[in-house]
Amino acid sequence: MNLHNLPLRRFLVITLSSISVLAATPAQAFTDDEARRAILELRQQIRQSSEQSQQIRLRMADEIEALRQEVAQLRGKVETLSWQNAQNQPEADASQAVFSDPQEQAVYEGAMDLYRSGQYQQAAVGFSAFIDAYPNSSQLDEVRFYEGSSLYASRNFTAAIQKLLALVQNNPQAPRAADALMVVASSQVENNDLNGAQKTLERIVAEYPTSAAADTARSRLELLQ
Repeated sequence: MNLHNLPLRRFLVITLSSISVLAATPAQAFTDDEARRAILELRQQIRQSSEQSQQIRLRMADEIEALRQEVAQLRGKVETLSWQNAQNQPEADASQAVFSDPQEQAVYEGAMDLYRSGQYQQAAVGFSAFIDAYPNSSQLDEVRFYEGSSLYASRNFTAAIQKLLALVQNNPQAPRAADALMVVASSQVENNDLNGAQKTLERIVAEYPTSAAADTARSRLELLQ
């Protein structure tokens, strides 16, 4: 095509059309990039929302389970007191049969009183002091469990995980081992480590299948599906 032979009007139309096409190309590319970014951001938001939803469901399940246990403990204590009243017997002090050293018992009871009253940070310090003072105590695993539980209740989740995993590692057959792992799983949920929590729950089911903690772990695993 000889542009010199085109009428001026037609030449201007062709030129402007070409400019419009060239200008549109990078704008279109920019729009595609923005769309891709928006899609990636949306996917990330959906993933985060799903994880947060799982975390909320697990937290609610933990709270409901804690309330259920408190009610069961209170009901058991009421039934025990009723039976003792019917038999005209004084309330038994289980700790008397556990400790032979009055001082050891006093340190334990002092930490337990703090735990029962909700002073969890102070309770954790008290249980730690007991472990340092009585490393060979027959109740050492029980004290370690309550130390970890106190740390969890005071929202020191990382320390709770470390203490309770150490308990299980040192004595996998400890009466509180499965319960300790349940607190570990709850701490991992609070730390937003849902993969870690799932592995811990699966470990409870695999290693302690007949425990009460295993039943709870199975229900928690359903929430993670």
